[in-house]
Amino acid sequence: MTFQRDHWQARLDELSAANHVPGATLAVLVDGEIHEFATGVLNRNTGVTTTTDSVFQLGSVAKIYTATLVMQLVETGLLDLDAPVRAVLPDFEVADDEASRTVTPRQLLSHTSGLSGDFHLDTGRGDDCIARYVEGCADLAQDCPPGTTVSYSGSGYVVLGRIVEVLTGMTWDRALRERVLAPLGLDHTMMLPEDLLRFRSAMGHLGAPGRAPDVAPVWEMMPRGFGPGAIVCASAAGVVRLAKAHLDGGASVLTPDGVAAMQERQVDVPDKWTVSADGWGLGWTLYDWEGTPGFGHDGAATGQYAYLRVVPGAGVAVALLTNGGGARPLATALLGELLAATAGVPVPEPFGPTEAVVDITPHLGTYRREGVVITVDTRDGAPHLRYEFVDGMKDYPSMDMDLLPVSDTVFAASGAGPSFSDAYMPVVFSTLTDGRKCCYIGMRAAPKVA
Repeated sequence: MTFQRDHWQARLDELSAANHVPGATLAVLVDGEIHEFATGVLNRNTGVTTTTDSVFQLGSVAKIYTATLVMQLVETGLLDLDAPVRAVLPDFEVADDEASRTVTPRQLLSHTSGLSGDFHLDTGRGDDCIARYVEGCADLAQDCPPGTTVSYSGSGYVVLGRIVEVLTGMTWDRALRERVLAPLGLDHTMMLPEDLLRFRSAMGHLGAPGRAPDVAPVWEMMPRGFGPGAIVCASAAGVVRLAKAHLDGGASVLTPDGVAAMQERQVDVPDKWTVSADGWGLGWTLYDWEGTPGFGHDGAATGQYAYLRVVPGAGVAVALLTNGGGARPLATALLGELLAATAGVPVPEPFGPTEAVVDITPHLGTYRREGVVITVDTRDGAPHLRYEFVDGMKDYPSMDMDLLPVSDTVFAASGAGPSFSDAYMPVVFSTLTDGRKCCYIGMRAAPKVA
């Protein structure tokens, strides 16, 4: 098969323009070669053109970098995945005593620790920021009991970052540079904003759907201490090169056994639509495209959105980095077409409502997790949901959405915006092992509180 560069450049240009995405870069690994593409501008105020070596924020794709680093420590015998976190961090403490005593690195990597995931605590810019963040988790609540189900937890990855620091004697940033980035030659990947000044870097954009977005008021709203879960910046080709290292059996950073362990299913997921997840491994989101397995990750920062998809059986990896607008519809269309053409992956049906008639009454009420309050009620007789950011996340805009049924427990929410979701955002109602009702939005379980 000949890879048609002109065709894919045209599709990137067309789909970005149609979805009001200011700028994007794309890298595709196929037949052992990485093809790079760019479109648009990095900043609508300055008009700086996007190039293939431009650097974007990866958001939660950062977790794959941290997971790779953690698995290195496992392979060298410094870390036991199934020993309590307290074996490395004796003073580790969260609000729940059982979780404090029993949570393990495996649970943190697979998002089964139950630690509420969006605890935004600004602990400054010093090299002690991650240590101080973990100390600040003493009152952090649980979304669910440890080891029982998945609830996406960025906070858990900050704890992993602190484990890295204690075991290596370095800051997380330095350990990642020296133990992963340098061996792989990833010189367009960095963690600190001041390091971006050497490169063409993207600025995020925010705005209402259906029009060109405005430049975000800040480069990033997350503090440095949240780095292991969300603050890595890279070029699209750099992201694909990390994926290629995993396809190549770990290259110079992991062994084939370590690579395989990261891709082993640890947990199924109740919400199979938000990030197209079928399950979760040790860091990786796991996909099942009608029998074709894959892995990857999505990420969101302040007006920047990143997508990585890997099809190991075909040796294909695709990274798409964007800086605002309708990023999710762009990614759904372009990645679907690319994976179908290069790896034979079937294009999935879009998520949306069905003709089901469902009683919303069992799901009415208030659900809460760290940083978010979800209210499910009715307005003018129709199911409605308000997604409100509170506490440390209060500066993010809240959302009001109508709920349309997919099944008895799954609803399609309209009005979330094309950066957060496609036309509809999945809302999944479930029951935790302790009997409490919960609401999944964005892969995060919010227990019912009223």
